[in-house]
Amino acid sequence: MRTTVTVEDELFNTAKAFLGEEIPAADVFRVALETFVRVESAKRLAALGGVAPDAVDVPRRVPGSIAP
Repeated sequence: MRTTVTVEDELFNTAKAFLGEEIPAADVFRVALETFVRVESAKRLAALGGVAPDAVDVPRRVPGSIAP
């Protein structure tokens, strides 16, 4: 997909510097979007807080038993 974006030079150059190598501008944006999606996905997962009301109880090992 092609799109045009306007971003502050300082912000872009800082992001590019964090990548530590000379890469094309398109790759800077790809990495930024991948990171954004990963962070937001983690936030959503954390917001669930281990809540799954419809989950089936999973059998646990008995303490002290040896796994097969």
